[in-house]
Amino acid sequence: MTAPILTLIDLAARLPERRLEAAINEADRLDLVTPMELREELEARRGQRGVGAIKAVLDCGGFVLTESDLERRFLPVAARAGLPTPQTQQVVNGFRVDFFWPELGLVVETDGLRYHRTAEQQARDRLRDQAHTAAGLTQLRFTHWQVRYDPGHVERTLRAVTRLRAA
Repeated sequence: MTAPILTLIDLAARLPERRLEAAINEADRLDLVTPMELREELEARRGQRGVGAIKAVLDCGGFVLTESDLERRFLPVAARAGLPTPQTQQVVNGFRVDFFWPELGLVVETDGLRYHRTAEQQARDRLRDQAHTAAGLTQLRFTHWQVRYDPGHVERTLRAVTRLRAA
């Protein structure tokens, strides 16, 4: 059995960047290691195989803590739409949200079927949307299909909403 940081370093030598980023996010989500702790440990292990790959992921400027592949797929779409790096997994109006741009008053949720398919889950989503709207925020939801197969639509929508919010 190895420590989580050593496991990530070992994996980094074999995983493609996208899967390595997912592994780092999962380790953080499980409270095994934070990106800051990981970064500190990498300094002590310079030159070790895998360290460079992890540093590249953490230092790319686009590393954002996410909980799912869908969220990781959404981030470059938002960047292409001209949005700054969002806050992620923040509590806003009593609900944890996927993405939040406080300076724009914008909340975005990416809805995969795992957490948004039952009537109870959908009812909670509506309560969340209503709370954000009542607080003066713009709430957008994008499905897995939209993010994965129609990112142009997502990008155009983000651009349009950003223009409206900035006006």
